[in-house]
Amino acid sequence: MTPSEIYRLYFIVRVFLNHGLDELLPKIRLTLPLRVIRRLLFWLPNRHQEKPLGERLRLALQTLGPVWIKFGQMMSTRRDLFPPEIAEQLALLQDRVAPFDGALARQQIEQALGGPLETWFDGFKQQPLASASIAQVHTAWLKGSTQEVVLKVIRPDIKPIIRADVRLMYRLASWLPTILPDGRRLRPREVVREYEKTLLDELNLLREAANAIQLRRNFDASPMLYIPEVYPDYCRENLLVMERIYGIPVADIAALQQQNTNMKLLAERGVQVFFTQVFRDSFFHADMHPGNIFVSHAHPQDPCYIGIDCGIVGSLNREDKRYLAENFIAFFNRDYRKVAELHVDSGWVPRDTNLEDFEFAIRTVCEPIFEKPLAEISFGHVLLNLFNTARRFNMEVQPQLVLLQKTLLYVEGLGRQLYPQLDLWSTAKPFLENWLREQMGIPAVIRAIKEKAPFWAEKLPELPELLYDSLHQHRYLKQSVDKLTDQLAQQSSRQSQSRYLFGVGATLLISGTLLLLKDVTMFPGWLISAGLVIWVIGWLRTR
Repeated sequence: MTPSEIYRLYFIVRVFLNHGLDELLPKIRLTLPLRVIRRLLFWLPNRHQEKPLGERLRLALQTLGPVWIKFGQMMSTRRDLFPPEIAEQLALLQDRVAPFDGALARQQIEQALGGPLETWFDGFKQQPLASASIAQVHTAWLKGSTQEVVLKVIRPDIKPIIRADVRLMYRLASWLPTILPDGRRLRPREVVREYEKTLLDELNLLREAANAIQLRRNFDASPMLYIPEVYPDYCRENLLVMERIYGIPVADIAALQQQNTNMKLLAERGVQVFFTQVFRDSFFHADMHPGNIFVSHAHPQDPCYIGIDCGIVGSLNREDKRYLAENFIAFFNRDYRKVAELHVDSGWVPRDTNLEDFEFAIRTVCEPIFEKPLAEISFGHVLLNLFNTARRFNMEVQPQLVLLQKTLLYVEGLGRQLYPQLDLWSTAKPFLENWLREQMGIPAVIRAIKEKAPFWAEKLPELPELLYDSLHQHRYLKQSVDKLTDQLAQQSSRQSQSRYLFGVGATLLISGTLLLLKDVTMFPGWLISAGLVIWVIGWLRTR
């Protein structure tokens, strides 16, 4: 490890211990060495003993920077896995991270635009509206307009912190195959590389602007999701300008209930939005924690989500989408044989996997879960059990599915929070069945024809020339093949004749030699001479 990596690792350990997070270590035999080491680090005491554990965890993650804040945001959505006092503190990381100086934000905006801020905006508010791990947001109005906008600006000097943490993660990932028996199967470096790409993409606000425009177009006039309008003329790599929206934070359950929101429909639409983005559009918002999701004040009985912060998006190719949908359907139908076959066909587990053993292992894990009411089944818990089972069969981590898995956990956590009785299975299954039907049969053929029609129309005038060239090449190829066939036939004929002459020559030589051994003096000389001559002729024909 480099000195900077060693220092960063020490800093992380120091922050965790200074916030007393060693309390999270279970007091079991396996953690005894770690607890002994903790005793030896006596100069790093808990400096926040008066604060509850949840607050200490939030402050530690906030101190460590954006990589750790993102991790805390993900954990905050899993209220079924953490006590309320911890989950509520982690939820503050979604949009209440300590802000940086508003004067510095103004300076960065002016540097990005290349002039005084008043040239483009009126009423800029130096007090931030919200502050998150990567950026913070200020409000203003477009110059000479009544359109209120938000200006999102990247935190200063954040890249070196992210790169230092990512380098450390790469180092730890390189150790994992050595430390864990199946560490190589987890493909840790590929997972870190995917996470690094996600973080660095989030630092480019031009990319976020393009993502938001695409999502807005995908859900144009949709009653389920609204994406605020982006003003690309004002956007830069470290500055994003978009329409300001007013809505209820999706985590504010009391406010949603106060306006008589249809909570069941709202939770179901969250699932529908996710599957629509993944399977219809192959382009999904992959940072759907509650800090980025609001609910429109209008039409509480027909609620509509409002999505912001589109810096992280994901996509799946056609094959992964099909395998994923078929896996979900097979799992919903308890067709564990099909689940096992699909894992092998997709390459997620080795092709020499014993299907009977794999099927039995999946059934053993899943059948007890299905004994519960569907509304009580946690999809995250099912995924965890399935991955632990597949690990025995050398299933490799699929980096392209990491974002999808994280987003699905967000969606489930959000849905359970809004409507604890949410039946994720019955909400998702009809959508997936309809999508699979659309991918096969006559509708799929018609759609493919429509998609390819412009290409065919472009190539149609070239068909006569292409046909002539093909016929000409075919005639030339036929002549070449015929010529090669004749040469091979002649060569084969010479080889057959040579083998015959070799045989005759050898026969005469052997016969002459045997007669000579029997003291026959009349014929052996002639036979041996003739045999030699014939054998030499055969040898010359092979040259």
